[in-house]
Amino acid sequence: MSLLKVARMGHPVLRMRAREIDRNELTQPSMQKLIDDMIDTMHEYHGVGLAGPQIHEGLRIFVAAITPDNDDPLSPESEPMVFINPVVTAVGNEIVEDWEGCLSIPDIRGRVPRARAISVTALDRHGGQIDVTSHDFPARVIQHETDHLDGVLFLDRMRTFESLAFLEEYAR
Repeated sequence: MSLLKVARMGHPVLRMRAREIDRNELTQPSMQKLIDDMIDTMHEYHGVGLAGPQIHEGLRIFVAAITPDNDDPLSPESEPMVFINPVVTAVGNEIVEDWEGCLSIPDIRGRVPRARAISVTALDRHGGQIDVTSHDFPARVIQHETDHLDGVLFLDRMRTFESLAFLEEYAR
């Protein structure tokens, strides 16, 4: 496996809408290697999610170390979920503001409003259908990573920058 270079805020790839992946592309060894490399890169940088644009690939794909119905991130030994061409829909009207960070905006945290509950439809790494409903932390991760596929950063979603903090200050 290879570690991939993570695009940082300011790189144009983070502001472009990623293209959908054809189901036939998933059978290519290069696509399966990309997925494995994304998982390794996410783990290496202690992330909970990583989207295609973040590794300079304009593809509608992200990996996430989550279980859709559990608020705890997965252990590094567990297989992360792979979401390809996700479509996210809010379930209900409840919006919750909570802390987020991003591998493309290192060492910065801010409070971001997101739908508390969502449903998502996507393909898995083998082209199988994923249909899940999620809430709280996993829903936040899915929304954050899906935003990357549309060229949106968490800073764009913040209502105010008053909560914006460096990781060192946030930890206090």
